[in-house]
Amino acid sequence: MSSSEDTGQLASGADSTLAETTAATAEEERVYVASQWRLVWWRFRRHKLAIVSAVVLGLFYAMAVFCEFVAVTDPDAFDPKYTYMPPQRIRFVDESGFRFRPFVYGTKQTIVNFDITYREDPSKVHQLYLFVHGTPYKLWGLFDSDLHLVGLRDEGGTLFLLGTDRLGRDVLSRMIYGSRISLSIGLVGVFVSLVLGVLIGGVSGYYGGFIDTIIQRVVEFIRCIPTIPLWMALSAALPLDWPPLRVYFGITVVLSLVGWIGLARVVRGKFLSLREEDFVLAARIAGASEWRIITRHLVPSFTSHLIASLTLSLPNMIMGETSLSFLGLGLRPPTISWGVLLQSAQQLSVVALSPWLMSPVVFIVLVMLAFNFVGDGLRDAADPYSR
Repeated sequence: MSSSEDTGQLASGADSTLAETTAATAEEERVYVASQWRLVWWRFRRHKLAIVSAVVLGLFYAMAVFCEFVAVTDPDAFDPKYTYMPPQRIRFVDESGFRFRPFVYGTKQTIVNFDITYREDPSKVHQLYLFVHGTPYKLWGLFDSDLHLVGLRDEGGTLFLLGTDRLGRDVLSRMIYGSRISLSIGLVGVFVSLVLGVLIGGVSGYYGGFIDTIIQRVVEFIRCIPTIPLWMALSAALPLDWPPLRVYFGITVVLSLVGWIGLARVVRGKFLSLREEDFVLAARIAGASEWRIITRHLVPSFTSHLIASLTLSLPNMIMGETSLSFLGLGLRPPTISWGVLLQSAQQLSVVALSPWLMSPVVFIVLVMLAFNFVGDGLRDAADPYSR
């Protein structure tokens, strides 16, 4: 009886080992026949923090694209009766108990020595609704609408979830509108830096010699200049009478003129190490043109390094615009960006009495962290065969 049991256990063990071996073989065959993009996706989705950060970035960019719909009200609408009003809390419980629909209390104003003090008024309850008709707007400058994601339906209520500024404007709505400028300027700037970095760095590393020497001396000269003073000097050269759209593209060019340097050094180093590899020599023997060798063989071979550089450049571009606008050398009102909104934080007295005006910092920190985590995940996923 015991020998039969041992035989059965050996048979079951052999079956389990065979099943594991078969599953491992099937998994290897699945990897071998998969496309490059599928391998990248399989590796990227294992990076949980990168997936969460990608979702966060997707929400931010969706908010930027549909800012007119997401914002509670017009960012330029002001009411002198509600200057420096603190944020209103969203509640689910009042004096009568729990409510399934969120709400905010009304506010009472008290003026003492010309100072306005706000306090909640529990006798006035304003419920929040989705898809509310409110302030008219023009979506993307094309479609007329007045539908907002969140709002109040009753008259006389206020909804300032992040408070108001010195003119009585809704801080949250201005932050949402500012995301369109701050996030898009990073994409445009990185695209220009990518073109300049790959082009100049590729020429320097592929041809070498006298051309490489000249380009590297120029790069070293620009790198020895501190970034912030260089940005400030270039931004100060922009005429004050330029319209906001021209200033926007001017700031993008200013940021790109400095942002390509690091990428060009990376591309040059990779070209120097790869230009004598066997696959490059084989392409030359096959009669491939230099342009095809660069674009179809060399650049794709170090995609992971390009992705890492670009994902690190994006937050730097956003931070550069924010810093210049904060110092008054970048975008200027009436243009709305996170840096422009933080200009009011230059006065410590205002920040001490109205700390909610620092709210754009939360958006900036979240975007910076999300870009870095996504960059780490993409850098690892771009080389799916590595362990």
